[in-house]
Amino acid sequence: MPILPAEPDVYPPGLFEGTATMGERAWWVLHTKPRQEKALARQMYQAGVPFYLPLLQRKNLIRGRLMQSCVPLFTSYLFLLADGAERILALATRRVVKSLQVRQQQQLWEDLTQVNRLIHSGMPVTPEQQLFPGASVVIRSGLLAGLKGKILRSANRRRFVVLVDFIQQGASVVIEDYMLDAIKE
Repeated sequence: MPILPAEPDVYPPGLFEGTATMGERAWWVLHTKPRQEKALARQMYQAGVPFYLPLLQRKNLIRGRLMQSCVPLFTSYLFLLADGAERILALATRRVVKSLQVRQQQQLWEDLTQVNRLIHSGMPVTPEQQLFPGASVVIRSGLLAGLKGKILRSANRRRFVVLVDFIQQGASVVIEDYMLDAIKE
């Protein structure tokens, strides 16, 4: 069986290289039916509607063969940048359970930009389903310098978490203490 090429996780490709200016469009968080995120992203790609579906590469051993796949970081969520007609087009796919309106557009833009940067850093990223309160920090050096997030402490390691407040989920990487500075709130 041939290995399929990876599908786009962001459309248009330079979505996070520009500014947060969106014109007539606004961010929507689409809560999808189970295992429908990639199919919805494929349909939005074909329709030319901007979206972001953060994906992680996972390796599994299946029947003695090492297989690699892309899985959504946030299960059952797709971030859609759409005007009214484009949003209706997404809802008409019948893959969406609920469309969540984003009131803080700039905050979601910043959160998604950081998640995108975290994924493309090459460091191992872990989905965080439950976010515990912790210190707000900024990474001061290394590949991820400038990212802001929270720290989760676990045993003798520290996890830096980038939050997507709107859906109360995030992504994390293990990071050394010397790379962090506390943010005074």
